[in-house]
Amino acid sequence: VALSVYWSDIVEPPAVAAPDAAGAATIGLSALIGALTFSGSLVAFGKLSGALSGKPRSFPGLHLLALALLLASLGAIGFFAFSAGQATLGAKVLIGLVCASLVLGVLLVVPIGGADMPVVVSLLNSYSGLAAAATGFVVGNLLLIIAGALVGAAGLILTRIMCKAMNRSLPSVVLGGFGGEVGAPTGTEEYQNVRAATPEEAAMVLEAAGSVVIVPGYGLAVSQAQHATRELADLLEQRGARVSFAIHPVAGRMPGHMNVLLAEAEVPYEKLVEMEQINPDLKDTDVALVLGANDVVNPAAETRKDSPIYGMPIVQVYNAKTVFIVKRSLGSGYAGVKNELFEAPNASMIFGDAKKVLQALVAELKLE
Repeated sequence: VALSVYWSDIVEPPAVAAPDAAGAATIGLSALIGALTFSGSLVAFGKLSGALSGKPRSFPGLHLLALALLLASLGAIGFFAFSAGQATLGAKVLIGLVCASLVLGVLLVVPIGGADMPVVVSLLNSYSGLAAAATGFVVGNLLLIIAGALVGAAGLILTRIMCKAMNRSLPSVVLGGFGGEVGAPTGTEEYQNVRAATPEEAAMVLEAAGSVVIVPGYGLAVSQAQHATRELADLLEQRGARVSFAIHPVAGRMPGHMNVLLAEAEVPYEKLVEMEQINPDLKDTDVALVLGANDVVNPAAETRKDSPIYGMPIVQVYNAKTVFIVKRSLGSGYAGVKNELFEAPNASMIFGDAKKVLQALVAELKLE
C-alpha cells in the first residue's frame, strides 16, 4: 500500500505536491512494518507447514546483521522523509527500504525454533496490526487506524500472555535458539520399553474410569477430530465419568488453537480447564487421554536441565493413574526432543490417526 500510494501520488503525476516529512515518514514506516511482517509470516508458515525445518537456524553475526538492517531501515525512513519530493531518488530509497525489511523479517524468524512458533504467530499478528495502523495514516482512513491499533495491542497482550505461559521472556524468544541447543536430547534417540495399546484395550480402561482428562494437541487439529472428541466425552459422561479438557496455552500451532476447535464442536466452555488449574487434579485422575500433543506433556521440561524445553510449564499427565497417548508415531514435536512420557510406566501408546482412534473408542464403548 505504501509503495502504491507513493507511486500514484508522487512518481506518476510529477505535478502533484510532495508529501511533507511526516507523511513521507509514515509511508516509510508502513513499508518497513508491512514488508517485515510479510516475509516473517512466510517463514513462520514454512516452519509450521513442514516446508521448512522447525529447528532454529543461525550463523555467526546474524543478530548483528539484523540490527544493522533495522538501523539502516530507520535511517532510510529518515532520508526518505526529506527526499520524497524527488520522485526518482525517493522511489529508489523506498524500494531499498522494502528489500531490506523483507530480509530483516526472514532474519528475525529463521533463528526461532518451532516450539516458539505460537509466540511468533501472536507477535507477527501484532506487527500486522501496526502495519495496518500505519497504512491507515498513509491513506487517511480513521477506521483502518483504529482497527490496526486494536489488533496490534491485542497481539502484544497475547504475546505477553504466551511468553508467561511458557516461562519465557520476549527477548529470549526473539533472539531465538529455542529447540536447538547443542547436547539436548533429540527426537532421534531410540525409545525403550514403550507399551502399545489397542483401542479395544483402552476402551476397557475408559469404561471403568471415574475421571478422565483429555489433552488436545496439534494431532487433533490435523485429523479434525474435535467432533469425535466431543462424542467420546459425552459417552463417558453418560457412563458416570467426570470429563475435563486440559488446555495448554501453546498447544497447536497458534494461540487459542485448541479452544477454537473445541468450541466448534460445542464442547461446554466450563469443561475447558487451564493448565495451572488442572495440574493439581491430575494426581487423582484415573485416565489422561493425550490427543496428538507432544512437547506440552513432555516431562523433560521439568526433569532435564539440558533439554531445550526445560522450564516450560507442561500439563502433568504423568501424574494420572493411566495415560493413553494417541499419536501417529514416536516422532518428536517442533522442539525436536525426545518425549520421556512415551516410556513412562503408566503410559501406553495408541498409534494411529486421532479421529479414527477416537471413532474406534466410541464404537467399543457403545458395544460394552
